[in-house]
Amino acid sequence: MHARTKAVLAGAAALLTAGLVAPAPAGAVTGGIEDRTNIHENVGMLVFYDGTGRYRCSGTLVSETVVLTAAHCTAGTVGRTLVTFDPVVDETAPADLPVAANPAAGYLGPEETDTADWIAGTASTHPQYSDFTDRDNWNDVGVIVLEEPAPAGVEPARLAAPNELEQYRQPRLNSTLFRAVGYGTEVRRPDSGPQRPTPQSFPILRRYTDVVGQKLTPQILQVNGNENDDRGGGGTCFGDSGGPAFGPTGHVVTVTSYGYTANCRYIDGLQRVDIPVVQDWLRTFGVTPAA
Repeated sequence: MHARTKAVLAGAAALLTAGLVAPAPAGAVTGGIEDRTNIHENVGMLVFYDGTGRYRCSGTLVSETVVLTAAHCTAGTVGRTLVTFDPVVDETAPADLPVAANPAAGYLGPEETDTADWIAGTASTHPQYSDFTDRDNWNDVGVIVLEEPAPAGVEPARLAAPNELEQYRQPRLNSTLFRAVGYGTEVRRPDSGPQRPTPQSFPILRRYTDVVGQKLTPQILQVNGNENDDRGGGGTCFGDSGGPAFGPTGHVVTVTSYGYTANCRYIDGLQRVDIPVVQDWLRTFGVTPAA
């Protein structure tokens, strides 16, 4: 996978090594709510390999067989990507996640999944993804095309209407909440040792929180990820990469792209998916925006 850190920016993927989750140089939901009742059933967790290890990200089912995620969760993938829509993946260590027989080749066959909860798919990356080198054209968007439909009862989310976020520009943006969802690490005080809030490895499950709009650019919705902000509940962290933010309409308006700090505090950058350069590409996979 391409470098996950550029300048002060860090993509929000999570490295999975020997069954453990560790922050990768690369935003779970901080100050969020555990989604054990499966409210956001169309948000799934992705696991995959690249040349440096096994990672997890988040994504959203946007058609029967297409999962929308971030480009830095697809670029450089070896083998297939596995997706689950289970709200709770692992409560405690060690993590019971699929392991490739040959990590250098990634996931290759069904023998690597010991449960029907994982669906294999093929990763594709937006052809104009800049790997965080061009702030005007990040295009941090990718998809996983599943080899079989999502489980029965999982209803695809609707992609935002063209330029849907434009209606929330300042001064309206600072009073607009967006629902961020993902399987990233939770930031909390550890059970022992120094009591500074840090990303924790377990449990691995889906969480959601409401974030406050802060800045809108042609490519990025920047939001306030501070759980102490009385206007919203938190932000994103490692493993939330590719997970959605739903706008007030209920449509997917962004995917989680990056954070500014190593401990997942305060500012999150979310890649817009309501813009033409993204929506035109998604149409090639049969994904159409809301009217």
